[in-house]
Amino acid sequence: MSLVTTWLKIKNNPVNTNRWAQFKNNKRGYWSLWIFLILFSLSLVAELWINDKPIMVSYQQKWYFPIVEDVPETQLGGDFDITTDYSDPYMIEQIEKNGWILWPLVPFYYDSINFELTEPAPSPPSNINYLGTDDQGRDLLARLVYGFRISTLFALTLTFFSSVIGIALGAIQGYYGGRIDLFGQRLLEIWEGLPMLFMLIILASFVEPTFFWLLGLMILFSWPSLVSVVRAEFLRGRHLEYVKAATALGVSDRKIMFKHILPNAMIATLTFMPYLFTGALTTLTSLDFLGFGLPLGSASLGEMVAQGKDNLQAPWLAITAFISLSTILVLLVFIGEAARDAFDPRKSL
Repeated sequence: MSLVTTWLKIKNNPVNTNRWAQFKNNKRGYWSLWIFLILFSLSLVAELWINDKPIMVSYQQKWYFPIVEDVPETQLGGDFDITTDYSDPYMIEQIEKNGWILWPLVPFYYDSINFELTEPAPSPPSNINYLGTDDQGRDLLARLVYGFRISTLFALTLTFFSSVIGIALGAIQGYYGGRIDLFGQRLLEIWEGLPMLFMLIILASFVEPTFFWLLGLMILFSWPSLVSVVRAEFLRGRHLEYVKAATALGVSDRKIMFKHILPNAMIATLTFMPYLFTGALTTLTSLDFLGFGLPLGSASLGEMVAQGKDNLQAPWLAITAFISLSTILVLLVFIGEAARDAFDPRKSL
């Protein structure tokens, strides 16, 4: 009940209501948010509509769900006690003799290879591969959707942890000031002076990169972006009358920082988060393009860009990569602009 009560207080707060109304007033940002949420939601359930395994199989009056279970061939009329290969024409024929198969809209996974191409890979768009295939015969639409999902999840996770670290360090610097602030600023200047992309490339070349390895490396270089904003708000907030009154009453520093000053500091911080998210996504794309990103074979937007560069004779690769990346970034920029306007007190309704 406490979570519900907290949510109702936030929702019914006149200030938050005004901010949401201001956000909706920016039609470009409002509809961009809905479009992005719809696209992201579809990518989260991609296995239901982009998969090389059937959604459902009916065989001899029994139902199977291959997308969530491994079904041996022997249960579907095959000869071997191994997981069924649903791309095998023999198994398809056996199943359809005594039942039926319900396929997803796109019958390919991001690493599935279409061995029945009528043209050499990369093949152009067709009624089977709607956006064509890459130079290994993998469906481009499947790689685009799964690449968008992993890139978005990566950027969201990076934005969250970078924000937590940046906000905490900025709050400590701004609230305590003095030597703590001086030392923190010198450290921040040195850290921000490091060439992030080159450092990531060097560190990523030591070991085989994975999702969490890359995430940890990028968190090391992403947290400074919010420190200065939060620090400035805390430097201003610690001199306000209500903060001085709370200090005089013996309220702990921790409670003053996170209950009294931080809510006001978050107004400026939240407007930067969409741009932090955009930066995380483009950095991951750059690393994948250069070959220092996600493991080889993973669905990746950057790998799609590299495919377009290496296969100029197949323009659909470059066109798909350009349109998808530009659309995602434009949506995120519009959302960021609307969030900035919503939290700007000068533009209140």
